[in-house]
Amino acid sequence: MSSDDTPPGGPPEQLALIRETVRRAKPRTWHGAHLAEELPVARVVVDKGLLHLDQFFDYAVPLAMAEAAQPGVRVRVRFGARVSAAGRREGGELHDGFIVARLASSDYRGPLAPLAQVLSAEQVLTPALLKLSRTIADRYAGTLADVLQLAVPPRHAKAEAQASPAPLPPPAAPAADSWQRYPQGPEFLAALKAGHTPRAVWTALPGPSWPREIALAVAATLAGGRGALVVLPDGRAVARVDAALTELLGGPGHHAVLTADLGPKERYRNWLAVSRGSVRAVLGTRATVFAPVHDLGLLVVWSDGDSSHSDPRAPHPHVREVALLRAAEEGAAVLVGGLAMTVESAQLLRTGWARPLAADRAVVREVAPRVRTVGEADQARDAAAQVARLPSVAWQAAREALRSGPVLVQVPRRGYVPRLACGRCRTPARCAHCAGPLEAVGAGEALQCAWCGVAALDWHCEECGSFRLRAQVVGARRTAEELGKAFPGIPVRTSGRDAVLGGVPAEPALVISTPGAEPVAEGGGYAAALLLDGWALLSRPDLRSGEETLRLWLAAAALVRPATEGGLVVVVAEPTARPVQALVRWDPAGHADLELAERAQLGFPPVSRMASVSGTPAAVADLLGLTRLPEGADLLGPVPLPPLRGQEQERALLRVRPGQGGALTAALKAAQIARVALRGAEPVKVRIDPTDIG
Repeated sequence: MSSDDTPPGGPPEQLALIRETVRRAKPRTWHGAHLAEELPVARVVVDKGLLHLDQFFDYAVPLAMAEAAQPGVRVRVRFGARVSAAGRREGGELHDGFIVARLASSDYRGPLAPLAQVLSAEQVLTPALLKLSRTIADRYAGTLADVLQLAVPPRHAKAEAQASPAPLPPPAAPAADSWQRYPQGPEFLAALKAGHTPRAVWTALPGPSWPREIALAVAATLAGGRGALVVLPDGRAVARVDAALTELLGGPGHHAVLTADLGPKERYRNWLAVSRGSVRAVLGTRATVFAPVHDLGLLVVWSDGDSSHSDPRAPHPHVREVALLRAAEEGAAVLVGGLAMTVESAQLLRTGWARPLAADRAVVREVAPRVRTVGEADQARDAAAQVARLPSVAWQAAREALRSGPVLVQVPRRGYVPRLACGRCRTPARCAHCAGPLEAVGAGEALQCAWCGVAALDWHCEECGSFRLRAQVVGARRTAEELGKAFPGIPVRTSGRDAVLGGVPAEPALVISTPGAEPVAEGGGYAAALLLDGWALLSRPDLRSGEETLRLWLAAAALVRPATEGGLVVVVAEPTARPVQALVRWDPAGHADLELAERAQLGFPPVSRMASVSGTPAAVADLLGLTRLPEGADLLGPVPLPPLRGQEQERALLRVRPGQGGALTAALKAAQIARVALRGAEPVKVRIDPTDIG
């Protein structure tokens, strides 16, 4: 790609003649080598994720690269280089890119800069992946280059040099097995085997069967001669489905795994096996949704409400939305499943886009554990609630359950005592240096700030002068310490962000875990589970606090034995709260329907489309002033956000009616480009349909 070089003092007529002569003549590379005789132009997407450069650029193909420079391969090009009328290079920086097409001529009227290098002859960017990436970029007001960074893993030369194995023949169609517990389950598997494209929202039953049920759906799709793709929120879930698939299909040759834990070489080797058609089924975490499966027949998204499915990198696509768009483009079946149900999944059912896959109530009652509630009024009358943080009901349940197996204790916060307050007036304890919250990191250790890490050696309350402190929130480590004293002789294990346990033996033990880090118990599950401090989850200032709390509770409770085997869950939260009632009834679909109806009244997603715009107050105001919003759009805010690197931050929400989402994203993208072109101003973060509207 190059721009025109104007000879100093040359008249316009002479300049036009030079340009036309160079354009008609066979161009040369900078080193004098001739260009490819056939299709001498390569159209390239350059890895430079700037909105105003979100387009293709044309480059000349040197004769030496003519055979390797095929659509889909990685190349290096000089971006921003100037080429004189004589074909000499002037400046420019090397950037990676992908060839998207070979052309006979270019729309660009000046001389073209040649490709600098073909990095590999491997065609990693397929037409289907390019089309999907373009769709996602437009859906989320981003650039194609940014999406391709998420979709195509970095190259590893040694892995690329290794040949992929020959594909195995399709497996035999599996029996319905545990899918028979769902009235529509056998029919769903039969449709996959026949090559049809059913779309379902699956409310999975509690217990250890869901990994095998996913494996059965994948096997049915493979038996029908099509490929399958499974996206899960974390590596532990991937390992469980991987084990189920290996057991069902008899070896890893039928499927590949894509997770960051594999390392760059192994992950790229597995990705290439999928891209080359050696493997027709793949499972993994977030980025796996882009894996180039041949003849894709099924997309599975497990636990779509998990925040891990929303990419933190621009343009922040959500796995569920990518899967739905990809299924529509490639004609594949969809299975969005989980123990809980999101409002987005409920919307898919309400619109008729998908059908429900759920068990009858009698089956649910048979396999679910019994749930008991302990509210604030119960704790106020219970002296035992002041000792070891356990109400009498929870303490008694734990004592009885420890006779037959492990007991899970879910604590919403990690650490020791992450929030403290004055023991006299209850004023939150703050850091004198930055006003951040003070926390106790261990027994007998000095307090320190959770924001800046500065120790608070001489704290006293600025309101009343007291030196006494009380715990506002108790963390997992402090809970483990207290429960260890309450149950002497019982092993205590912890699982959290610092060290997540994959599983625990069936022997009696207390397992203290933060939400989402609960290990699987061998021998049929936990004898009981205690869900503590429910108020800490329910009181979060977030639109999804109820939905997220129920998802975390259901994930923990599903690890407990059925009520018929004595399994018991004790939840310490207000019994009248909607998520608590949904947990007691084990009714995630009913909770999602109520949440969806409430969203419809408020006009929030998924009933509407929304964009979040955040940055400094001046930058947000500048972008909003340049954005030509669709008719009827609502502006909510701006409202202040916590400072970022010492600068004030604001956020505004833009809301439009259904059907106007494309117009909203196009308007925001155009405004961003205008800001860069006109002012070169500081950036603004734009997120489409954010999951964390607080």
